[in-house]
Amino acid sequence: MNEAWNLLGWNDQLEAAKQAYDKAWTPARIVLEHKHMYRVLDDRGEMLATPSGKFRQNGDFPAVGDWVLVDARHEEGKATIHVLLPRKSKFSRKEAGTVTREQIVAANVDYVYLVMALNQDYNLRRLERYLLAAYDSGALPVIILSKGDLCQDTEGRWSEVEAIAPGVDIYVTSAVDRRGVDAIRRQLTAGITAAFLGSSGAGKSTLVNMLYGKEVQLAGEIREDDGKGKHTTTHRELVQLPGGGMIIDTPGMRELQLWDQQQTGVSAAFSDIERFGELCRFRDCTHKNEPGCRVQEAVQTGEIEQERLNSYYKLQRELQYLDRKSSAKAQLEQRRQFKQLSKNVKQVKKRR
Repeated sequence: MNEAWNLLGWNDQLEAAKQAYDKAWTPARIVLEHKHMYRVLDDRGEMLATPSGKFRQNGDFPAVGDWVLVDARHEEGKATIHVLLPRKSKFSRKEAGTVTREQIVAANVDYVYLVMALNQDYNLRRLERYLLAAYDSGALPVIILSKGDLCQDTEGRWSEVEAIAPGVDIYVTSAVDRRGVDAIRRQLTAGITAAFLGSSGAGKSTLVNMLYGKEVQLAGEIREDDGKGKHTTTHRELVQLPGGGMIIDTPGMRELQLWDQQQTGVSAAFSDIERFGELCRFRDCTHKNEPGCRVQEAVQTGEIEQERLNSYYKLQRELQYLDRKSSAKAQLEQRRQFKQLSKNVKQVKKRR
């Protein structure tokens, strides 16, 4: 593959996966998705793409950032998607509403930039939720504290965030004095992809514009009464930066409902609680009423905040509920398939 492919994030693992398929199909990256209609990008430019009939039957549709194999018709500016290549990372959440279904927010990203404004948007408990999902995504989380010019105590806020995210890079940014922008730009080298996530009005699109050097996403106004922003980015889109690197800007999330997070993500997001938990008298300690609980002792001594422990409990309960609901759904689907199979067998017997 040529240099153009490398700039898009192509790598040896994707090249190896490609060899199993039709040689006439070429790689392309999803840059925009709308109701299973796609805009894809390859080394010759952008095309409108639709999934093939066989691909649609599979049901595993691509997300922004995914790599696919397409039948490209550059003279028409169109392509047909045939294969979804393996992902190295994906940031997922439970789809909004009552359905238990995964929504992939961004795929094949190297960094997940968690953007939180230093005004009324500031919320450590919400950030813990984002961190949990980010650790499980397979990408490296980075925290961006935006609108630093609106905060009188940025060092204090920075210390609070560092306490719940040890080892994670933290940047304070501002559209007024452009602080932190150059440091973020240095991470976004050629072939690197980052997804920007956060609530509405957190400053994601403004930051994208500063990194790009001109307005590529509309930045919204902030309501003065509550500091919240209007929804400005209405879809996920992958944008190439002039100096190298790629960004996926995403719509603001009013809430992030977790999806199938693993214990490794919980352990990483709450490493302080897990570390104290290893010192408890009982291995199956729930950190509530058991004697010799080192976690409860840490709360009493101020080493762990009670609110953080409550957040840990809440997220654990949410994941357990989701796991039970997903298991029940899988059992119902298995029963449905068994009934359909039994029905087909009976019909075959009748014909005989």
